[in-house]
Amino acid sequence: MSTEPKPGVRVALTDLAEMKRRGDRIVMITAYDAPSARLADAAGVDLILVGDSAGNTLLGYDTTVPATLDEMLMLSAAAARGRERALLIADMPFGSFQVSDEEAVRHAVAFTKADADAVKLEGAGPMLPRVRGIVGAGIPVMGHIGLTPQSATMLGGYKAQGRTGVKARALFADALALQQAGCFAIVLEAVPARVAARITAGLRIPTIGIGAGVECDGQVLVWHDLLGIGDGRSPRFVKRYAKVGAEIQRAIETYAVEVRSGAFPGPEHAYNIPDEEFEIFSSEFEAAVPAGEDWL
Repeated sequence: MSTEPKPGVRVALTDLAEMKRRGDRIVMITAYDAPSARLADAAGVDLILVGDSAGNTLLGYDTTVPATLDEMLMLSAAAARGRERALLIADMPFGSFQVSDEEAVRHAVAFTKADADAVKLEGAGPMLPRVRGIVGAGIPVMGHIGLTPQSATMLGGYKAQGRTGVKARALFADALALQQAGCFAIVLEAVPARVAARITAGLRIPTIGIGAGVECDGQVLVWHDLLGIGDGRSPRFVKRYAKVGAEIQRAIETYAVEVRSGAFPGPEHAYNIPDEEFEIFSSEFEAAVPAGEDWL
């Protein structure tokens, strides 16, 4: 069966399950606005994640934690307006689901009203009732285990997870629990490849890897990392497919040089006025501004 994207046909949750069954890889990328989502959709990705990574990449925060519910809702609604085919998943930011099941459901509903197809939340254990509550309200949930940036401090920093037998077993138990709670897929972040492969094989639902090896059912990268936008050192699992940031800077530098030299705008960038109309304007201008006076 063909795995080529079907223009105008929205990816469904059942499609993801079928892709896992067939062994077809799922393509996921973050996007945070309409133009980015439109480009990702046109490129044929299956899933668009409006990630709380926007806190770092877009909003200028040091971590994902400060990203607010209102900010994420605005970004989700913008991205939703740009996609057609891809399934859009909204990241629930820190503080939007940790307090209670009721708050988690209410905030998940807000994301669906912002035209998200599903939500993603980090963690298992105490978060399992949140997953069950949101799924029970009819909203699809993607899980996220391994390195969970919202709780990176408790994990000892931004480090790979599941690197001992005990911790790897705990990750698998969390994955099974999230599957049982109703998640339609799980992100595995910064997990040893062999561990992620075993977890993937042991689940009925798809896994989406980021720093978790090639045997996951799909992969996700952050928009700015993939395209080479921004600065700073990237995690080892990032592959840059372009250097868009350098090209943007080059273009702006060229623009600045041309503005300062007078090379831009040229005649081709200006609008004209018929001579007779300009004569009318000139006569009125001269009448309104006596010679030698500053009309300002």
